[in-house]
This record gives sequence, C-alpha cells and structure tokens, in this order.
Amino acid sequence: MSFLDSVLKVFVGDKSKQDVSAIQPIVDQVKTFETALEGLSHDELRAKTTEFKAKIKEARLPIQEQIDTLSEKAENTDDIDEREDIYQEIDRLNDDIYAATEDVLTEILPEAFAVVKETAKRYVNNTEIEVKANAFDREISGSKDYVKLNDETAVWSNSWDAAGKPITWDMVHYDVQLIGGIAMHQGKIAEMQTGEGKTLVATLPMYLNALAGKGVHLVTVNDYLAKRDSAWMAPIFEFHGLSV
Repeated sequence: MSFLDSVLKVFVGDKSKQDVSAIQPIVDQVKTFETALEGLSHDELRAKTTEFKAKIKEARLPIQEQIDTLSEKAENTDDIDEREDIYQEIDRLNDDIYAATEDVLTEILPEAFAVVKETAKRYVNNTEIEVKANAFDREISGSKDYVKLNDETAVWSNSWDAAGKPITWDMVHYDVQLIGGIAMHQGKIAEMQTGEGKTLVATLPMYLNALAGKGVHLVTVNDYLAKRDSAWMAPIFEFHGLSV
C-alpha cells in the first residue's frame, strides 16, 4: 500500500467497508420482507414473481406505447430523413425504458431477494413442495424428474441431479451472500473467499434481472461448472416460472 493510499484510508476509510455499510440497510430490508413472506403459502410465494413482472411492465408501458407508435410511423413513411429521425427517437426511448426498468428493479430488490431466500428455505425444510400446477410446471415436468404432476397439483422435489451429481438442497442465503448479490446488481465487483457460496450468491441478482424478461447470462470459468451450477440452481428459478 502506498503512502497516499494509507493517508486516504485514514481520512476517507476503506472503500470496501464503505460499500458494505451502504449495502447493510438494504440487507435489513430483505430480512424484513423475509419475515413477511414466511406466512405465505407456496402458491402465494410463486405469485410474487407475477406481481414483480407486472410492476415492471406497468412502468414500461407509456414508453413502449410511444415506441410502438413511432415504429408504425417509420414503417409508413418513404422519407429517409424522417425515418432516421424516428429511429433516433426510438433509441432514446429505449434508453428511457432501460432506466425505468432499473428504477423498478432497485425498488423491488429487497423483496425479490427475500423471495429467492424464502424459496431456498422451503427447499431445505420440505422434501416436496406442492403447488397448483401451471402451464410452466406442465411443460417442464416432461423433462425434469424433480417436477411431478398429480392432477391439478405440481409436486417439486428438493432432490435432483446436477450434471451427474445427485444433490439434496441444503442451502439458505446468509447475510454475506445477500451483500454479494446486492453488490453484483449494483455493478460492483464482489470478491468472496472459497466456500462463501458464490454460486448461491448469483441466484439473487439473476432472479431479479430475469424479471425484466430480457434474459440473464452468468459467465464462469469452464464448461463443466457452467453445466453443473446451472443444473444445481435451476429449480430455484424454475419454481417461479423462469427457464434455465
């Protein structure tokens, strides 16, 4: 550490500690929502995902309507200059949609993270989770042996195969993992030690950002880990109707 770094640390403080201090109130909000979610049925917990998606759609709607109107106008004009102006305006509106989406994601982050944590907790506490079967349950039950249909009920098992490794779900997010997930969503680099649950951390921002319906990509160091971890974490997302 240079002399300047030492001086800055004395007067400004350690940057990582400042970041964690700023994130801690959000962690507290997650835990408050977690307490409230404990009283929900399995179906009510799953309905939260639909609620989040609807909130994002509502925020986007006025801007999307403008884009649709402009797109139709662009298709119906033969004036190249006018069409170029229209597409530039559409680009600007797409930026507005992105900003509106980010605002909603920031707003719902504590509750969305709590939904993921509560889902993990229910997999730990139940060998089987019974819910009212929806179209997605019926679709994946043909290819996923941890989802069984029983008339109008879907039964989700807490044991499955992760790239050839049988697992029984036994993890619930700790505060350090909530902090890591928040940091990732905020675009920060979250360094974690071996064994601190980086794979589990990623479920939090991935679920949150998947709600926007644009897809989420997670990059890891090799093909084996990508295959193993996607299969390992998949039921957390699939339980809420998100494909992996």
